[in-house]
Amino acid sequence: MLARLVKKRYLCGAMDILQQDIMYLPGVGPNRKKVLSQELGINTFGDLLQYYPYKHVDRTTMYRISDLTGDMPFVQVKGRILSFDTFDMGPRRERVVAHFTDGSGLMDLVWFNGGKYAKQNYKIGKEYIVFGRPGVFNNRIQVTHPEMEEAAPNNLPPEGAGLGLRPYYNTTEKMKKQNFSSRSVEKLVKTLLEKLKEPLSETIPPYVRSLKGFVLKNMMSRDEALRAIHFPTDARQLEQARLRLKFEELFFVQLNILRYASEQRRRFRGLVFQRIGPLFNDFYRHCLPFELTRAQKRVMHEIRADVASGRQMNRLLQGDVGSGKTLVALMAMLIAIDNGHQACIMAPTEILAEQHLQTIRDFLGPLPIHVELLTGIVKGKRRQQVLQGLLDGTVHILVGTHAVIEDTVQFQSLGLVVIDEQHRFGVAQRAKLWGKGEGFHYAPHILVMTATPIPRTLAMTLYGDLDVSVIDELPPGRKPIRTTHVFDSRMTSLYEGMRRQIQQGRQIYVVFPLIQESEKSDLRNLEQGFEVLCQAFPEFRLSKVHGKMKPHDKEAEMQRFVSGETQMLVATTVIEVGVNVPNASVMVILDAQRFGLSQLHQLRGRVGRGADQSYCILVTPYKLSEDTRKRIDIMCETNDGFRIAEADLKLRGPGDLEGTQQSGMAFDLKIADIARDGQLVQLARDMAKQIIDEDSTLQLPKNYALAKHLADMRQSPFDWSHIS
Repeated sequence: MLARLVKKRYLCGAMDILQQDIMYLPGVGPNRKKVLSQELGINTFGDLLQYYPYKHVDRTTMYRISDLTGDMPFVQVKGRILSFDTFDMGPRRERVVAHFTDGSGLMDLVWFNGGKYAKQNYKIGKEYIVFGRPGVFNNRIQVTHPEMEEAAPNNLPPEGAGLGLRPYYNTTEKMKKQNFSSRSVEKLVKTLLEKLKEPLSETIPPYVRSLKGFVLKNMMSRDEALRAIHFPTDARQLEQARLRLKFEELFFVQLNILRYASEQRRRFRGLVFQRIGPLFNDFYRHCLPFELTRAQKRVMHEIRADVASGRQMNRLLQGDVGSGKTLVALMAMLIAIDNGHQACIMAPTEILAEQHLQTIRDFLGPLPIHVELLTGIVKGKRRQQVLQGLLDGTVHILVGTHAVIEDTVQFQSLGLVVIDEQHRFGVAQRAKLWGKGEGFHYAPHILVMTATPIPRTLAMTLYGDLDVSVIDELPPGRKPIRTTHVFDSRMTSLYEGMRRQIQQGRQIYVVFPLIQESEKSDLRNLEQGFEVLCQAFPEFRLSKVHGKMKPHDKEAEMQRFVSGETQMLVATTVIEVGVNVPNASVMVILDAQRFGLSQLHQLRGRVGRGADQSYCILVTPYKLSEDTRKRIDIMCETNDGFRIAEADLKLRGPGDLEGTQQSGMAFDLKIADIARDGQLVQLARDMAKQIIDEDSTLQLPKNYALAKHLADMRQSPFDWSHIS
């Protein structure tokens, strides 16, 4: 009986007022609905309610004109318009001035644009609240392009008070051209809140607040928070509303990720690799190129524990370029082969796949392991031979690109999948590989590698279904790369330093941000830059590589550089991943101000792979913004990829970082900030884990609200089959 009542309650709630079409909100209609939908993605009442202000302006104080000065910040005054004056400013231009008083003095309201609208809509003698930044012109206070609102009784707070904290909403240029301003959005939100007579349903059950370790026991209700985030009474209430809504957002992201991971691990048992066999031991004793670092040994212990546990391994392996991730992955593949299974490694590009193939074959040496390549260029009879080898088990390790997940690719017994440098290769795509496991009852173990250090809070959101391992030290003998900042006025001196390096037998990368000249940009471009460098270094041979070249031409140019035939590789960021030349000791990045921190760090990782001292030179114009200077300074101060990633996250935000939608289940964050809300991310994950550990399918009656809200967020049908 109770279950049926609960079911009825939530099914009715699914059709609540927040699901109504935004067109039916007073003040919207078909035309405005089209604008709201196309420009802001607002289609329902709920969408509008969750379109949060980007800032609030304190309008708690009402000023007198007699107290105003020209150096004050934004102020608001209540008074009346006495008269209008219009001044001709040339063809189709005019300046409109309204003379305004509050009884204590006079000031002018000025419009250089929109004056016609002001004269038509603002009435002489009517009382208005004016908001803007005061200035002085002809010894009189004036406010240019003020915000104005009629001082009607329903718009006014108690006598003597201002208008509180006023919300400001992001709008687009198209909206502004149609006089659809932030104030217009504010009025629609106010109308909506007036329609919401009943309190909004709670999404976080009361028992969650009492969970052990939960520090937000006095957290604001959802109804209070959604009202206060738009129209708070004071700064304290605004902060409480933000805290509540941020936690809710992060909590449901984590709950969804952990529930998904739990579901997949229930469906698929993990293969058990019990033995460390002869192939692994022979490799460890005779083929290792150097002693493993402490970090590599620690990660190998973590992987070993995973694959022997009976659970499917889903592990993210982070480590800077050159830290030895591929070696660790190969040793994990050897464990799989020793236990009677196959392994594959996937790379994002054919070039990187071919490099992995060569690296693995070089590492393995004489060991009796058959390694094959499968990419788009492997066709015809050769492709059929590889596919047959996978089916009959004679191919032990497959190196490939996305071609590996095609339905035609079937393994005899796939035990381990390594995915390298592909942030966009998400949960759904990884799951597609699970069907290639033994008899479809066992899931192959998954190891995802990245050389892009990911801050912990971001990793918990993007890769929340994965355990995380970190290789945080470089192999012995590697010297830290020295990074320096050079202004482009000193190119002659820079060329001399580059020449000395080449004369000592070293090679150099030069990276440009563009390929061809753009009329809208003053950036150096690779085509012109290549010619300049050929003239500056006539005694040396240069290669040129960019993304618009045909694959075989690009590969040929890269091979010329790898073999040492050319001393300088002039390129765009196509070399960010997939080039390994230990003899290259200098990375010159032109117009470095155009690159993000993580990209600069990736490019820098192309050098420093040999025993010689390596250098990264960041070339910029003299005039730089404050944020750009911070980026350049951080690059010069540290080689620590995790510190750089944290700084990049704070400077640019998660939405600008590559791969932030990789998981396929991380919802767009409307108010939380992963860079600045790290403690809340951890708290949300801890709370979600407690719930999933107790009720992995959210079937307990106390969790119905959680399950329904997740279903609503994913816009998928809610499964009520577990309710009798």
